[in-house]
Amino acid sequence: MTNLNKYPTKDPVLVTCGLPYASGEMHIGHLRTYVPADVFVRLLKKMGVDVTFVCGSDTHGTPVVITAEKEGLTPKEIYSKYHQHYLETFPKLNIRFDNYGNTDDPENIERSIQLVETLQKNGHIYPKELESPYCSQCGRSLPDRYVRGECPYCHVDARGDECDQGCGRYLEPGEVLNPRCAVCGSPTRPVTRTHYYFKLSNFTKFLEDFLQRMGGTKNARNSALSWVREGLRDWCITRDLDWGIKFPLDKELTLYVWVDAPIHYMSSTEQWAKAIGQPDAWEKFWKPGNGRLVHYIGQDIVHHHCIFWPAMLKGSDYNLPYAVVASGMVKIEGHNFSRSRGYVVWIKEDYLDKGLDPDYLRYYVVSGSSHTKDLDFAWDVFRDKVNNELVNTFGNFIYRALHFTNKNFGEVPKGEFDPKLRKEVERTIRGITDAVNEYELKKVSDEILKLARIGNEYFQAAKPWELVKSDKDKAAEILYNAVALVKALAVLIEPIMPSVAESIWGQLGYEAAEIHSVPIEEALNSPEVGSKLGTPKPVIAKIDDDQFARIKETIANRIKAAEAAERGETLEEPEVTVTFDEFKRMDIRAGHILECTRVPKTKKLLLLKVDLGTEIREIVTGLADLYKPEDLTGKTALFLVNLEPKKIAGIESKGMILAVEKAGEPGAWVPVTVEGVPPGSKAA
Repeated sequence: MTNLNKYPTKDPVLVTCGLPYASGEMHIGHLRTYVPADVFVRLLKKMGVDVTFVCGSDTHGTPVVITAEKEGLTPKEIYSKYHQHYLETFPKLNIRFDNYGNTDDPENIERSIQLVETLQKNGHIYPKELESPYCSQCGRSLPDRYVRGECPYCHVDARGDECDQGCGRYLEPGEVLNPRCAVCGSPTRPVTRTHYYFKLSNFTKFLEDFLQRMGGTKNARNSALSWVREGLRDWCITRDLDWGIKFPLDKELTLYVWVDAPIHYMSSTEQWAKAIGQPDAWEKFWKPGNGRLVHYIGQDIVHHHCIFWPAMLKGSDYNLPYAVVASGMVKIEGHNFSRSRGYVVWIKEDYLDKGLDPDYLRYYVVSGSSHTKDLDFAWDVFRDKVNNELVNTFGNFIYRALHFTNKNFGEVPKGEFDPKLRKEVERTIRGITDAVNEYELKKVSDEILKLARIGNEYFQAAKPWELVKSDKDKAAEILYNAVALVKALAVLIEPIMPSVAESIWGQLGYEAAEIHSVPIEEALNSPEVGSKLGTPKPVIAKIDDDQFARIKETIANRIKAAEAAERGETLEEPEVTVTFDEFKRMDIRAGHILECTRVPKTKKLLLLKVDLGTEIREIVTGLADLYKPEDLTGKTALFLVNLEPKKIAGIESKGMILAVEKAGEPGAWVPVTVEGVPPGSKAA
């Protein structure tokens, strides 16, 4: 393993991304890793590299458990919901994994147990008594994110397993100072329990040598080296938590999430191998050999990928990472990313549902800053990048060249590729190749935009609209070269903007989807004279001013509401009106509640069996914190019965009970009862 080896390569390459926690929807912070990784994979494919791309949802650990408790669901119900969200959303962003599994898959459970047992067999795991925090108020031991306290290194407020607000260090259980329960805020008390440790300190010399050879970005390598040189301590790899993979040596404990999460890179590769009918194909990456493992991650998880993970692989006799590529963080409008304060861009709600093109966002993420620096997402900058760089420079040249050629010739006219222009394409390909080897994809977008500018300058200087009247052969020569540059740009832009590339390729008269398998060298092959062109149309559209204003207003209102909440204030909701026709579509009927029971493993949910006159329906309601089941049994209330059915806690709820909030008592909801009215009676 050496970072002197370059791309393209004959070695097989496996690219992975840090796993998203299946506890919330996708936001722009996620794309800081996934978009560059997808672009990198597409570029390697264009270079003829044998590359596989895997990822999956992280379904274990405290983030999933905490979200499940908040929503009154089981951890499995929560992760299933968000895992499906990721499965559906990634393709909409043109991010295409060869396999996307999750850490609760049987393959990952089996591989995690096998790897841990191998580490234990090789003498790398031992038991040790540990004092860990216990909350008397909540009545449980507190692992990881259930604890907050003072970082012992930089002394800022930190969570139990990581200094998330300060120095970013991994923290061992019981290491935070002045610990308190993250749920109720109560001070904790220590309890003693046998946990299991990985002998990380024994890998100090190995890690120092390994990190100096490891490829990828300097921020990953240098941060990890500094931690190693400060001295490594053994790593607690078990937790007091019901949810997760049971620890093989003590089934009352679970594996720490950062043990089984990176192992999913391996098990996801196994799933891919089974899916292609070559069950042993995963070994070319993970068994010692020439396979290159390239991990794309966020800077906040460098410690886990550059210290824990290579030590685990070394101790269990697997292949080591070839490169770790760590991105900078994401800011929103100059502010630190914060969901609670409204500084967040939700991919579905704020972007895709607004009809914005996913390729524009991909371009912004890649071109917005150097990969290792922070990326500041600002809506005004986003609009300028689309309307100026993409529309006025890239899209303008594509459309002018194809429209004018099609209008005057209807096909690729006679000509030869100008040597000067061909050299510019060669230079662009060299620049892109160098950028890939530096893991710096902003340089890729810069090179492509530079070539588009050359195309514009060439077209403008040659003035084919005048030549076509006085010297049609010369005009044909100019337009032939313009189309040749369009073809080159289509090939080169595909990794960043796949859908845009498809559109250009189709307008050139080719099968649009074939662009994804076209090698990078094809950019140097000028189009065939006489080839029919497709109907030209703009490939980039300016962002509509009204649409843009609505998006900005939505984000601004979210931030104002969050700031008001921090001050303990509530913003007045703007008045919303509905038309009479909209009201008439609501089917509200009287329903008699035959049975009312608590939904198991939830705190706020009740299951109602409701007689609606013509049928009996199951309806789930979140009133369990206000009413006992016997309080509602036998009541006749109003129900919205034509509401779209929805699964809640695994139960399909077919309707909604109507309730009103008592004036001056926020959260005090009272069902609208209509005693004495026959079930099925319709409200009007």
